[in-house]
Formats: sequence, C-alpha cells, structure tokens
Amino acid sequence: MKTVTDKNKLFAPTESRVHNIPIAPGSDECLKVWIKEPTFLQLEKAQAKLINLNTRTGDVELEMDTMFRYLWEAFVDKTEPSLSVVEVLRLSPYIGNQIKEIMPDPFDMSGVEDLKENTN
Repeated sequence: MKTVTDKNKLFAPTESRVHNIPIAPGSDECLKVWIKEPTFLQLEKAQAKLINLNTRTGDVELEMDTMFRYLWEAFVDKTEPSLSVVEVLRLSPYIGNQIKEIMPDPFDMSGVEDLKENTN
C-alpha cells in the first residue's frame, strides 16, 4: 500500500446532502432535510450522548432522546421549510422515523473488518 498524497481524502465531506422526506404515505409533499457527513469524533460524541452513568449509584441509563437531539444539532444542516427546535419536537412519528433512518449511525461499524485485514 502507498501513503496518501492528498490529505483531503482523509476528511469527511463538507457538503451536506438533501433528502426528500414524504410527509405521509402516498403524499406528493415532502420535507427537505440536508444532512452533513459525520467526522469520526462526532460519531464518538454521539455514542457518549446515549449512555448516562451515575457514578454515585452505578446506574446506567440509555438516553435516546439526548442522542437524537445531538444528531439533529450536529448533522442537520437545514430543512425546507425551516423548522425550529420546538417544531422538531412536534414532528409526527412517520416523519421522525424517516429522518432517523437518514441520520448517521454512530454504531455502524461497517468497514472495520476490512480495516483489520488491511493493517498488516
């Protein structure tokens, strides 16, 4: 293997990608959502947002809402029409689940096996 010469190839793309989210089954209307590509550290931070460890009691809580809020703030570049934080909280489950599907997955380990094989 040769060493990379263009270090820009090492970085996450800076341009966001638009997704059309139907507002209801069979609807011809959509919400446009622009999603940014994550960096390695952003995905690590998203994982950390999921788990809340109480060091005093030793209790562990999974906080999906905290992680989703972080994902929204970190990766949604914009929406059309524009949505406020309060409006995002009011999204229907149909729309919210579609947005969740297009968000970066902090637990996606695809490519890790390939990496392990190519580090020799």
